[in-house]
Amino acid sequence: MTSPSWRDRPVPPLPPEDLVLRTARLELRPLTLEDEDLAVALFTNPEVVKYVCDAYSPDEIRNHLPVEVRRAAGGRIGIWAATLVDTGAKIGTGVLLPLPIETNDTDWSQMISDRYPDAEIEVGYMLLPDFWGQGFATEICTRLLQFAFEHTALDEIKAVTDLGNQASQRVLQKCGLSAEGARRAYAEDCAGFGITRQAWGSRPGHSDS
Repeated sequence: MTSPSWRDRPVPPLPPEDLVLRTARLELRPLTLEDEDLAVALFTNPEVVKYVCDAYSPDEIRNHLPVEVRRAAGGRIGIWAATLVDTGAKIGTGVLLPLPIETNDTDWSQMISDRYPDAEIEVGYMLLPDFWGQGFATEICTRLLQFAFEHTALDEIKAVTDLGNQASQRVLQKCGLSAEGARRAYAEDCAGFGITRQAWGSRPGHSDS
């Protein structure tokens, strides 16, 4: 199967202000090196990374952060830091990133500034434990899906979870993604989910006007 032709063309950058996404309670802005505190708080916490990876040391996180702030497709693909509108507190992250299949980490070499990655794009999120169970994961995921279908050429967004992570599976289905059964990702068997542009636009109560 050949890739869509738009993957081979340079992608114009979005204005920086268009990469700042807002919801009723949150502001999502591109992750920067100034978010080292958030990255350390997330990735050193065994509770947070239980279904994602092993916990990292602060030095490992600090050394890898310059890679994680890369953005592709004119800024459209990358990681966002989620902050509370009312206090500015950092509570987690949301992502649109190339989905790895037989490796256990994102292929950061695909994060080229003016190109779409040659891979499926996944939506995902991580939250600090103090903010679990309050609907923030759904808010982040839904806003990133809206952004993806309004500002990218992507026709489908994927998501995966650990087979046992039922809480995240419920979040993804609440956001409109359909369960697609077990699939390969991150070098292991995962629960797969997906939503097409057409399905996003035909959700109950949705209107393009």
